[in-house]
Amino acid sequence: MKRRMEIQKGSAMKILGRLLNYMGHYYKWELFIVIVCIAITAMAGISSSIFLEILVDDVIQPGLKQGFDAVKDKLMNIAFIMVGIYALGLICSFVYNRLMAIITQGFLKHVRVDMFNRMQALPVKYFDTHTHGDIMSYYTNDVDALRQLISQSIPQGLFSLVSILTLLVTMLISSIYLTLVVLAGVGVMLVVTKAVGGKSAKYFVRQQNSLGQTEGFVEEMIHGQKVIKVFCHEEAAKRDFAKVNDTLFDDADKANRYGNILMPAIHNIGHVVFVAVAIVGGALVLGGVRNLSIAGLSASVITMGAIVSFLNMSRQFTLNIGQVSMQINAVVMAIAGAGRIFEFLSNEPEVDNGYVELVNAEIDENGNITESKERTGKWAWRHPHKAEGTVTYTELKGDIRMVDVDFGYVPEKLVLHDVTLYAKPGQKIAFVGATGAGKTTITNLINRFYDIEDGKIRYDGININKIKKDDLRRSLGIVLQDTNLFTGTIMDNIRYGKLDATDDECIAAAKLAGAHDFITRLPEGYSTMLTGDGANLSQGQKQLLSIARVAVANPPVLILDEATSSIDTRTEYLVQQGMDRLMQGRTVFVIAHRLSTIQNSDAIMVLDHGRIIERGSHEELIAKGGQYYQLYTGAFELE
Repeated sequence: MKRRMEIQKGSAMKILGRLLNYMGHYYKWELFIVIVCIAITAMAGISSSIFLEILVDDVIQPGLKQGFDAVKDKLMNIAFIMVGIYALGLICSFVYNRLMAIITQGFLKHVRVDMFNRMQALPVKYFDTHTHGDIMSYYTNDVDALRQLISQSIPQGLFSLVSILTLLVTMLISSIYLTLVVLAGVGVMLVVTKAVGGKSAKYFVRQQNSLGQTEGFVEEMIHGQKVIKVFCHEEAAKRDFAKVNDTLFDDADKANRYGNILMPAIHNIGHVVFVAVAIVGGALVLGGVRNLSIAGLSASVITMGAIVSFLNMSRQFTLNIGQVSMQINAVVMAIAGAGRIFEFLSNEPEVDNGYVELVNAEIDENGNITESKERTGKWAWRHPHKAEGTVTYTELKGDIRMVDVDFGYVPEKLVLHDVTLYAKPGQKIAFVGATGAGKTTITNLINRFYDIEDGKIRYDGININKIKKDDLRRSLGIVLQDTNLFTGTIMDNIRYGKLDATDDECIAAAKLAGAHDFITRLPEGYSTMLTGDGANLSQGQKQLLSIARVAVANPPVLILDEATSSIDTRTEYLVQQGMDRLMQGRTVFVIAHRLSTIQNSDAIMVLDHGRIIERGSHEELIAKGGQYYQLYTGAFELE
């Protein structure tokens, strides 16, 4: 999904303000100490210019006339004072740099945690509409841009700001004439900065967005590398990548082209200002001219020491202006990155208005249900009734009914129309139909990855909108066509279905799924480490582990989305036996292209363009001679 975010002045200030508030939330006092230390460090550096004037006028010039002994004590006093000031500046510099390192890494840690927590709370729809590479770019490129801002740009900007203000006041006191010369040069600097920096800022924002799009494209290509090779699509992939990469190159090239022009231009203007101050100051000294009174202010005769001091201050002033100018690009990139991060964090989390909970239950022989704090192996829905102030308990059985359900991924385009079906506890319901008929969509609605537009879905007689999503999903086991394994041992991956499962429970689940034999043949058995989504296993073995992971969860309802599609015929037979044992006493929804795997289903739903056009058992549908019969006999093929 391509996005282009341009930062306007108003929004940039809002983003920067929000970022500073964000930092202040975690490090208020640390930031205060940093500001104080930066101010002291900056003023300690500026004090050298003041002491230059004293050194020239009160020590060097008198010493040339009276001899070294006459000014020795004054020179030593100045030296000691300077050493003390610089020592204080050095200590403050150490303190604020150390604190900034702590603040930077600590703040980025909080940002990553907040982003990850928000990511876990986002609905599945978000990940269906955003590339994984672009999401990863939030954690890498955008967070790194924040790191540069916090660790470099903010301290340097504060240092330069304090220096500029202090130098400006000091220069005005020293000589209004020479200050006007410096400010004239600064005016030119600001014009150049606005002209050049404005263009570089625009392209730095585009560069940040292009970088996310490029990473998204690369991630997509890596994921689909086998498909690319199978269809000999390498050259086309290269061309597509070249387009994305060229866009990134153009944005980065223009951003850095303007950015690299800025600093040399500022430096050269600074050199011109230095020469102008020297010429005007020299003329004032040689002519013995007093400063004119401006706005009621006047200054004393310009001395040689004042000129030397002013030259040093003018150099520091222009250098600090240059430093501020050079931070513009880093600030803009960081604001662009922060804007993307805040945009990510502002995504609405998955809404859950449910209040019915899944609890451990004890059920006596008369069917009376009481809630238990201990694990009993039996579950019930705890349903509070606020109006009556009562609580009722309903045994979790796995009775699922859909009544007149309409649904569309976008409101204006429905993909399911008037779907009505029921699955009684222990029944096996199968869905068949062409790709896009709505089979997977129905299962996505049962676990509330998406919410329906109209109609009702009831679970054990309770509207699933009233059930907390976590509790609803805890009662469901899903085996997807695409397997997802995580870095860790095989035992850890099986235990993912039930985090408190014992090793014996995990092994029993593996045996049930038919995975135990191949696991025991591995060099380290259940302790074998998996990496790269189980790259050291075959596709069939990964699917077996995925099935074992659901088996250890022992849910009352199973959803099998073409769960055996990646398994060979012999392995499928073994898995099917295990699945049959697993499905006993459970409600099961099966999506399969292989009709041989669903012949023993209690009911088979044939879908076409989001509608159920046929339903019945295998024998009933064969007898009807409709579309299912054509699929089974090969007269019609699934697309």
